Amino acid sequence: MNRHDRYTYRVTWSDEDEMFVGLCAEFGLLSHLDDTPEKAFSGIRDVVAFAVQALDEDGAPIPEPLSTHRYRGALTLRIPPETHRALAMDAAEAGVSMNRLAAERLLLRR
Repeated sequence: MNRHDRYTYRVTWSDEDEMFVGLCAEFGLLSHLDDTPEKAFSGIRDVVAFAVQALDEDGAPIPEPLSTHRYRGALTLRIPPETHRALAMDAAEAGVSMNRLAAERLLLRR
């Protein structure tokens, strides 16, 4: 398996370009436009493979694939004080912790 096989790819339609665009989450500035979703997917994989090789040759850091990253399950957010206060009041009224309420609300948005 090649190193670039572990990255997160997706293909979407671009109304602006009237073509399919291949994207890679770990390389947000890279994309590949093509006529079919299959070509866009293949193209972005080739672009990422080239980028990984170039970074490796230059001794530059190579982004870690999201698929292999270990997540702690903890998230620190900075929110406006008014939002914090509203969340605290909602949590108190619901009889749950702010952490539980925020997690539930995030999961509902998925």
